[in-house]
Amino acid sequence: MSGVPTLVVIGGGPRGTGVLERIAANSAELYGDRRLDIHLVDPYPPGGGRIWRQDQSPLLWMNSMAEDVTMFTDDTVEQEGPIRPGPALHTWAADVREGRITLDSDPGTLAEIRGLGAQDFPSRRLQSAYLRWVYEQALAALPPGITVREHRAHAHRVSGSRDGRQQVWLQGRAEPLLADLVVLTIGHLDAEPDAEQEELAAFAARHGLVHLPPDFTADSDLGSLPAGEPVIVRGLGLAFIDLMVLLTEGRGGRYEDGVYIPSGREPVLYAGSRRGVPYHSKIGYAWEGERPPLPHHFGPARLDALLDGTGPVDFRRDLWPSIAKELGHVHYHRLFAAHPERTAVGWDDFEEKYAVADADSPELRALVASAVPDPADHLDLDALDRPLDGVLHPSYDSLQDGLRTYITADLERRHDPRNSPDLAVFLGLLSVYAQLVRAGDIGDRWHGFFSHLASGPPGPRLRQLLALSRAGVVRFLGAGITVEADEERGVFRAGSATVPGEHMEARALVEARLPDPALRNTRSPVLRGLYEDGAAGTDTGLLSVDPGDGRILDRDGSPHPRRFALGPNTTARSSGAFTRPRTGGPAFRQNDATARTVLAFLRDLSCSGRPTA
Repeated sequence: MSGVPTLVVIGGGPRGTGVLERIAANSAELYGDRRLDIHLVDPYPPGGGRIWRQDQSPLLWMNSMAEDVTMFTDDTVEQEGPIRPGPALHTWAADVREGRITLDSDPGTLAEIRGLGAQDFPSRRLQSAYLRWVYEQALAALPPGITVREHRAHAHRVSGSRDGRQQVWLQGRAEPLLADLVVLTIGHLDAEPDAEQEELAAFAARHGLVHLPPDFTADSDLGSLPAGEPVIVRGLGLAFIDLMVLLTEGRGGRYEDGVYIPSGREPVLYAGSRRGVPYHSKIGYAWEGERPPLPHHFGPARLDALLDGTGPVDFRRDLWPSIAKELGHVHYHRLFAAHPERTAVGWDDFEEKYAVADADSPELRALVASAVPDPADHLDLDALDRPLDGVLHPSYDSLQDGLRTYITADLERRHDPRNSPDLAVFLGLLSVYAQLVRAGDIGDRWHGFFSHLASGPPGPRLRQLLALSRAGVVRFLGAGITVEADEERGVFRAGSATVPGEHMEARALVEARLPDPALRNTRSPVLRGLYEDGAAGTDTGLLSVDPGDGRILDRDGSPHPRRFALGPNTTARSSGAFTRPRTGGPAFRQNDATARTVLAFLRDLSCSGRPTA
């Protein structure tokens, strides 16, 4: 048996790449010149993994500008390991153009690099090339004694005792990989259908209808949606935007001077969701001036006090008041600093009174009303989150006009620097997310709220949505969408709370959202096996991990000494595996902590000799 310590990383996408980068960065301090074998397991090419793979339509964009994407740490990341700076996506592209970086890629990607600006929205295929380059740089930075072996396969089981070597079983391989430690960085996964989806699928099969369950849009069977036919779409988030693109431009349509010219191959999309509106547009201007003071009302001390209380933490009751206070503080701080002509008192006076007022209290509302004369400058988080609450339309035609007006106003606001408090709130949301990583499973309310405000589509995509709406290719259904299976007529029927009493029918239904990451319905045999083997899961189905270093927790609360997990299926999920430069990157901090724990464990193992398997 080889005496070289072994690490298996399951998942070669950006999170797995980030862990490898941190192993390279920390190895000199914590591991020296010792030998280490790393096995990287993923059926997709490393770097991009499944979501950011090269093999997908060039029409699919990132929802971040090129200057807002980095895989490298900077001095805003709170971590023990060393900073290893590197280029953000737009700088990397410039380096490729100028010949400072040599890239062996396809002609389409190279052409996009030549035309990419800092504030452009790159394709996912371009991001794939960037992530592949980052992965190669991480490998090159490893010391000579650390080797990485790639396995293009699915992992389907991890076995082994707590105090012995682990066995990682791969599809198509008779013998397992033996590992001293295992790190799961497997990202978003497919899920088994829940009871509602099973019923809808069975109904569709009985009546010869089309039902597409939650999935990654690039992998959905969109060819089953016939041209010219109505399709009910449940969801208006980023999965919907991808669907919209692939069923319009992807079928030969085009835009000319803001007008959509159909190819005749498009279906008609009838789209609604719980909110009834698309996510807020990405902000289209850069920050200028001093950064807001973050964290302020929701920092580590405040979170510690909330988490140290007796009983379970309720998001709305315990966390939300401090979060709302934080977001309000950063909004008004920016308003007073950058737009003082729109305020009626001094900042110091306002801040002193704001600090002692309870969130959403009459006192706070009165303070804001007296200090900020224009209601358009007030921060109303409920209205931002649920803009159609209480809004009724007499007909679907009326709703189309109303939503086009809403989307147009949102686009104008999110691209006007006069509304720079919106960008301050975005930074506040990132700060809050960085704190909440330690709070464990807080339910889906926060993640939905964050995505709606901070992770919306590029402005050009919403302008395309407006053009599609005017062309009649997209029809809005409203908020509180309901979908029924009409056995008598053999069709799907959709309605909403926004247009009461009205319904529309279709022979196709698309669930435009990602699969639920919960353990209870994941198709990942690795995650299911870990749960069956004693790993703890939360009420909402996330894998419980130590927020400090990502160790998987057993049901008695003790961390497993040899198994780690990072990503959206864990209680320490963060806002993304990559982030904007100089925003702290909580995923980077997690990667660093996990890498350091792994290296320290394997160093000690190497010094003392491997325990008996």
